[in-house]
Amino acid sequence: MVGQNPFGSSFTTTSINTPIIPVILTTNSIFVNLTKGGAINTKPGVTVFDPTVTDDTCLSSPNDVPLTLMAQSPIFQSEPFQFGPTAIGTTQYVDAFQRGNFWQFVGGTAYHTLLNPQILPPVTVNLPGNQGLAIPAGAFGGCGPEAVVDLDVLFHQIFTNLLASTGVSSSQFPIFLFYNTVMSGSGSNDFKYCCILGFHAAITQHPDARLQTYAFIDFESSGLFIPGIRDTSIAAHEVGEWMDDPFGNNPTPAWGHTGQVGACQNNLEVGDPFTATNIPPVTGANGFTYHLQELAFFSWFYGAPSIAANGWFSDNNTFPSDAGPVCTKH
Repeated sequence: MVGQNPFGSSFTTTSINTPIIPVILTTNSIFVNLTKGGAINTKPGVTVFDPTVTDDTCLSSPNDVPLTLMAQSPIFQSEPFQFGPTAIGTTQYVDAFQRGNFWQFVGGTAYHTLLNPQILPPVTVNLPGNQGLAIPAGAFGGCGPEAVVDLDVLFHQIFTNLLASTGVSSSQFPIFLFYNTVMSGSGSNDFKYCCILGFHAAITQHPDARLQTYAFIDFESSGLFIPGIRDTSIAAHEVGEWMDDPFGNNPTPAWGHTGQVGACQNNLEVGDPFTATNIPPVTGANGFTYHLQELAFFSWFYGAPSIAANGWFSDNNTFPSDAGPVCTKH
């Protein structure tokens, strides 16, 4: 996990430098319709998805710049968090989650794991042809356009070519921030494997073979998805998982058939059991109402009794018990 050992005896604050790298994405294909067989018809057309500029179609002034809203959000700014009867403290959301996660051991101490955000210059990506398409406003009820991009192409352009050029180090946690952009696992012209709104991962950087963690995060305001998926709910999911499972391989007893997991899974992905399920909204100092996804506590994965705040198994007490018997139905 990221930060100090919560089962230790002396605690201080761990601060992680977190470069926020806005990605200005251009697509050159526009969705027209679906055929009866499910194929996608498109036409040529340029659409730009830019988190650094105002959007007064899906957002409202003065809170109308996605990058600014992200930087001012409880992901990076302190807010008072209370889980049920327990005041966790005034801190960032994922730090509050982690404190609540191990409350039996860290409650009332100086145990913190905080993100130190630094906004880097934007990078630009232009996807030709069918490597990315724009779903226009109104096509499926959205207030603004939504980009659907080929996961493999974007992975190569962003996480292979651009990551090294940003100058980040393995002690940092870079976040590539997109706006109203999702990925499809089989190309932009196949909605069957859409939509990936974010992920965290780690790759080996050559030539020094250092392991670099990072995240893709969509700031979502298009209204194309169910109400639980909006603004910083995706960030809460991915940053929470990065903190507890930075390499994606912290083993747990197999669990599943909840949240976004339809079969069995056996790693400490604290966001997956609660995709689109949020804690009560939090109003930031800027007056914007932020949505933060609920996250599963350590004890939900590894079994009762809970060592978390209030003896809970998640930070909004949606799960009344642990994950139960080991999952076997794949």
